[in-house]
Amino acid sequence: MDALIATAIPNAVHSDKAAEGHWYALYTCPRHEKRVAEQIEQRSISCFLPVYRSVRRWKDRRKELELALFPGYVFVRIALQDRLRVLQLAGVVRLVSFGGQPVPLPDGAVESLKNGLASGVCAEPHPYLTVGRRVRVRYGPMTGMQGILVRHKEGLRLVLSIDLIMRSVMLEVDEADVEPL
Repeated sequence: MDALIATAIPNAVHSDKAAEGHWYALYTCPRHEKRVAEQIEQRSISCFLPVYRSVRRWKDRRKELELALFPGYVFVRIALQDRLRVLQLAGVVRLVSFGGQPVPLPDGAVESLKNGLASGVCAEPHPYLTVGRRVRVRYGPMTGMQGILVRHKEGLRLVLSIDLIMRSVMLEVDEADVEPL
């Protein structure tokens, strides 16, 4: 299985993208992300559930698991008037909102994350950060994304934060591929 679960309706014409709506973060019951993504997919709605592989150890065995990169969240691309189609699904709590109104994610944020994970970028969850050196990716599949540069062991990692849901993901980057803001 791939390092991510991605479902997208092809957009042959640019105007179809606007009619399709924006990306929203859908908050789910704990550990229901995969089931919610399956239900959304069955309704032919564009969704994205990024996952990563983690080896868990118990006393008697080791097992590799696929876990949600953003626990408790599934990204869904809908027109706001169609939100009831996803809010009625079992395991869905609500759309991430501010002031009672669902808030769309910044344009390109989900698409960049999808492209990066599809190209094989190694990603894992990371604590949400608000301080550090802010950089922009200049080259590669994550071009244009901004995040916080963190040193990790021998290499560098870029922490991308989605402020709306207060979650972050850490990606391996080459120092030559980023520029300070």
